[in-house]
Amino acid sequence: MSDEWRTRLAFSGMHPDRIRSLVDRFGTPRLVVCAIDKGAIEVSEHVVEAVAVSASDRREQLSGMNARLVLRDDPSYPTQLAMYPDAPDALFVRGLFPEEPAIAVVGSRACTSYGRRLAEDYGAAAAGAGIAVVSGLARGIDGAAHRGAVAACGAGVAVLGSGIDVMYPREHRALALDLLAAGGAIATEYPPGTIPEPWRFPPRNRIIAGLAVAVIVVEAAVTGGALITAGKALEYGITVLAVPGDVGRKTSVGCNLLIRDGAHPVLDPEDLLETLGLLLAARGTRLRPVDAGPEGASSAAR
Repeated sequence: MSDEWRTRLAFSGMHPDRIRSLVDRFGTPRLVVCAIDKGAIEVSEHVVEAVAVSASDRREQLSGMNARLVLRDDPSYPTQLAMYPDAPDALFVRGLFPEEPAIAVVGSRACTSYGRRLAEDYGAAAAGAGIAVVSGLARGIDGAAHRGAVAACGAGVAVLGSGIDVMYPREHRALALDLLAAGGAIATEYPPGTIPEPWRFPPRNRIIAGLAVAVIVVEAAVTGGALITAGKALEYGITVLAVPGDVGRKTSVGCNLLIRDGAHPVLDPEDLLETLGLLLAARGTRLRPVDAGPEGASSAAR
């Protein structure tokens, strides 16, 4: 497939499911773009204008943002994510995807102080053992996990539900820059300028799950993005871990139900590392000894 038409379609900003269905219907991204240009597909004027811009102009636009578009057959596209049939054909990226295996740490935005502390400890422990941390940069559990990884000098990936130039929430912009400075990445399937509309977040959870060898849910209600991520992980055959909590606490209900239905319970950072060690050993890799990482990583992981 031509990169020209895939790039143009990536900038359309349409729902990922619609993009896939249109490519399935018309056969190639080029034919989809041509159909949009001819008015054969009902789309907004914004989409018509977006797909009319050449790939070379788009590359120049991204270069000015210190970003790039990574297509699915590019060597720098994450190998783990590329295995899944509904993975994005294109990702907008700043920074570098870590080469080490990754764990996704997810949970409620409206988390408890206990959950926030655990998420930060899990992020630090994973980073100290040479595991990248993937999450969504959201308030609550996501942000705490990212902060823990950064504090332990570890790499990570923040997957956005907005454009690569639109940090959400705004107060996590500095955290995103810290992730980049630590050698990690910010990624999204939405083009620059895309605002964080609610319908854009559920699709991004498949990317969070698909980048990881395991997903740990720290706190979650019965509904929400964390359980969507866990559901995608189960669909992909990825191990799901969950932190048990009080049966009467709303932010623990989702985790407790996951454990009831077969998710592996995780109690503390040491328990997490033990579980990850067994998981990675089955894949032919090993954890990095926590005292062998950068200064501060071992103490953060303990």
